[in-house]
Amino acid sequence: MSVPHQPAAAAAARFVDTSSLSPEHQRELAKRLTTLLSHYSHLSDSYIIEFFTEDLWHKLPSRWQHVLQDLSYPQIADLLLDATHGDRRYPSVWPLSLLAFRATAHALAFPRECRRERGRVSGSAKPEEFVENQSQSSLLGHIFRKHVKPKKQHEIRRLGMLVKQLCDQIVCQRVVDVGSGQGHLSRFLSFGFGLSVTAIEADRTLVAMASRFDGQLMWVLEKEKQKKNCSSQLPVSQSSPRHVVGWVNPKASWEVFIKQLSSAECVSEGPLTPSGPSKKKLRGSKHQGHVVQTHHSIDSDGFSEDIEMTSQHQESKKGSSAENCCQCVQAVRQEGGPHPDFVLTGLHACGDLSTTLLRHFVHCPHVRGITSVACCYMKITTKENPTPPGLVEPPSPPGSGQDFVQAEFGYPMSSWVQGLPGHQLSYKAREGACHAVEDYIRRLREKSELLRTHSYRAMLESFIRDVRPDLRRAGIQTIKKSHLLTFTEYARLGLARIGLPPDLPLDSERVEAMLKQQGRVVVYFSLALLLAPVVETLVLLDRMIYLQENGVDSQLVPLFDPNFSPRNFVLVALKPRG
Repeated sequence: MSVPHQPAAAAAARFVDTSSLSPEHQRELAKRLTTLLSHYSHLSDSYIIEFFTEDLWHKLPSRWQHVLQDLSYPQIADLLLDATHGDRRYPSVWPLSLLAFRATAHALAFPRECRRERGRVSGSAKPEEFVENQSQSSLLGHIFRKHVKPKKQHEIRRLGMLVKQLCDQIVCQRVVDVGSGQGHLSRFLSFGFGLSVTAIEADRTLVAMASRFDGQLMWVLEKEKQKKNCSSQLPVSQSSPRHVVGWVNPKASWEVFIKQLSSAECVSEGPLTPSGPSKKKLRGSKHQGHVVQTHHSIDSDGFSEDIEMTSQHQESKKGSSAENCCQCVQAVRQEGGPHPDFVLTGLHACGDLSTTLLRHFVHCPHVRGITSVACCYMKITTKENPTPPGLVEPPSPPGSGQDFVQAEFGYPMSSWVQGLPGHQLSYKAREGACHAVEDYIRRLREKSELLRTHSYRAMLESFIRDVRPDLRRAGIQTIKKSHLLTFTEYARLGLARIGLPPDLPLDSERVEAMLKQQGRVVVYFSLALLLAPVVETLVLLDRMIYLQENGVDSQLVPLFDPNFSPRNFVLVALKPRG
């Protein structure tokens, strides 16, 4: 007989709304988060691949083991992970400690769903804008969809409109996009909204691609203009995005960052002539500038329902196209002249890059606003782990002098969190915060074969330790379609990758016994995954408190659909001029 919804879990309905958090509430929430995470650090710090070698299951309270071991996959999703699931039916009476753990984890984590989520289709993993076409957003102009995957289309549309809204609010037309990659967001801001955009990216190959994509977009605009025989004079935008190659050093001061923006190499494939599939036809063209007029209406949610693009090219009467490309920063290069104000943005800026941008926002007088979307929390530096795996080192040793600031870590940023006992977050806890909870819930409800992947890797770890006890958590990397393989096939591929004999003997009875524990592996992973949003909340709340300590109010907005874009929070802040 099933047990009805239990009153002890009612606290899970009391979610945190960042817009209503006073400074006192922020600090109190940080205390509660660190208390919870330090108490359950054995879960967040554990590696699922060590499930068998470390006997992780029997480290759970015995009463937890008893009620969890026979749960079906959909029950794990409904009873443990899904904070919004209403009608919970328990196959047995759960211990209060387990109920309290789940309820507290859900209650303290920032809500990940948009308050006015209109783009959700029941049972769909994608927003409504992709219902008609799985790979083409119906809300994004076709010229911005080329070379852009659906997830990125969703992100640049929503973040781009938020950036535009901020620019309008503070009357600022300049944007600096850091970690711009192939320039999809920069292109949308520049061509779509007429903003003056400087895009900085460390990877020269990506910068060259961004410049090429700009040319292709201009070619499309030129062809559309010719088809429509458009001769009317439309308002002229500033320029195409200015793409520069540059690595933003976390140890450098904001003055160095400003110099980098103004003096870094501007990458272009030559004259900013529209370039498309048939470049020969455009050879010798006199069109060196471009104009995009955007018609948009921002509703109460801050998002446009429709974007219509028109274009007009204007012949340049003087100067080269390379000069046109860099015209948006001429004020920067004028000696003695004031530096123009700008809005700083970073879409999934990795590791310490997000925290570096926040510090530049606080200290640089020219940065008026910021929209920060973070990712890769495991690459954040901490006092306990100043050089985490995957940390990108500067391309050249930093110089000396006042241009470089004293080493500051990515977490914690705020003095308040730094002073809290138990605030430390391990590499594994921060890595776990990057997992996609919604995607795992979907796999559980679908009883996906992908769920056996963790079991396979944990089983293989056990056999590896038998012959190489010193080889712990070896980097086997992802084995494609491993869920379709037998464990023996999987083991042969994995062993070969780490230099062990692929035909290593595997005891069949032992393999069979481990396979029967797949349900326990899934349950344990789900318990650790339950803490992932809590860890992310602490990391992002620490950044909000840091801004508040420096006199800046901020808000954390779940801007993207978490089912589609798991790192969906954007930290938004403005500061007064001067």
